[in-house]
Amino acid sequence: MSADVVPSTSTSTSTEAAEAGSPRERQVSEFTALTRTVQEAGLMRRRYAYYWTRFAVLTLLLLGIGAGVVLLGHTWWQLALAAALALVLGQVMFLGHDAAHRQIFNSGRWNDWASLVIANLYAGMSYGWWQHKHSRHHAKPNQVGADPDIATGALVFHTEELAAPRRGLVGWFTQRQGWLFFPLLLLEGLNLHISGVKTIFGRGEVKRRPVEIAFVTLRLGGYLALVFWALPVGMAFAFLGVQLAIFGLYMGAVFAPNHKGMPIVPPDARIDFLRRQVLMSRNVRGGRFTDLMMGGLNYQVEHHLFPNMARPHLRHVQPIVREFCASRGIHYTETSLMRSYAIVIAYLNKVGLAARDPFQCPLTLEYRSAR
Repeated sequence: MSADVVPSTSTSTSTEAAEAGSPRERQVSEFTALTRTVQEAGLMRRRYAYYWTRFAVLTLLLLGIGAGVVLLGHTWWQLALAAALALVLGQVMFLGHDAAHRQIFNSGRWNDWASLVIANLYAGMSYGWWQHKHSRHHAKPNQVGADPDIATGALVFHTEELAAPRRGLVGWFTQRQGWLFFPLLLLEGLNLHISGVKTIFGRGEVKRRPVEIAFVTLRLGGYLALVFWALPVGMAFAFLGVQLAIFGLYMGAVFAPNHKGMPIVPPDARIDFLRRQVLMSRNVRGGRFTDLMMGGLNYQVEHHLFPNMARPHLRHVQPIVREFCASRGIHYTETSLMRSYAIVIAYLNKVGLAARDPFQCPLTLEYRSAR
C-alpha cells in the first residue's frame, strides 16, 4: 500500500462508530483511526539499515575531523574544521534524539544504550538530562507550567508566569529579545553541556549515573586533551569557541521553528492528544536537503503524533496526516524556514513588549475553556 494514499474504509468506519459517542470518545477514535491508517501503510516498521549506515558515516566523519586536527597543524584553517565538527555533532545529536524516542530498535534497552553512546560518549551531552526535559515537552507542548521549553528565564515566551514587569536593563533586553534570540544561541552549545554536567554530577535522579559520568568525562576530557595537545593555547580556545558557538546556533535554529510562535496553552486547558500535538506544532517546508539538515524535525507535527516513528518515514506520513487533519477541520501549520524565523522573532518581540505589564498578555487564550 502506498504511503501517499489514505485508505478510506477503516477511517470512515471508525469515524461513523465514533459519532454516536461523547466528544472525548470521538476525539480518541479520531487518533485511533489515524494510527490504524499509518500502521496499515507500513510506516511504523524499523529502518535498521538506515540507522546503522548513518551511525557508521558519522563515526567516520568524527574520526576524520580528529585526524585532520592533528595533521593540519598550527594554522587558522583549523577553525574550518571546528565549524565542520559543529555540524557533524548536530547530526550526531539528531541520531541520539531518534534513539531516545525509540525510533531505532524494538528493544527499549537497546535504544537506551544507543542514546547513551551517541549523546554522552560521542557528543558529550547528558542523555538523562535531555530525556527528562524533552519527555515533558512532548507530553504537553506549549502548555504553561508543563512544557519546560517555554519556562520563563532569560527569555520570556509568555507572560502568565511573570511575577512583575521587567524594567531597566533586563526590560530593555526583553523588549528586544526577538532580535537577540539568534545571537544568544551562540551560547547555547556551552549551556547544553553545562546543564548536562550539572545534572549527572548533581543530586537529581539519573537512571544510569555511573555510565553517564564515565562517558561524558571520557568524551569531554579526551576532546579537550586532543585540542590543547594539537594546537597552541590561543588557537585551541578559538577552536572550542567556534565549535560550541556554531553547534549551539545550529541546534537552536533547528528547534526554534517547531513551536515558538504557536498557540500557548493555559495551565488549566484540556485538549485531546491529536489536537494538542497538531495545533501547537509547525512544520517547515523543504526537500531532502532540509530533511537532512533539520534531522527530520521539519516534520514536527508528524514527529509529535508518532514520536517513535523512524525518521525516513516522516516525509511519507505527512500527506496522510495533512489530509486527515483537513478532513476534520484541524488547522495544520506549515511554512518555509525563513518565514518561520520571521514568525519566531516577531512573536518573541511581541511577548517581550508585553512583559512591561504582565497583565496585558498579547496572546488569546482560546483553549482555556476546552474542558
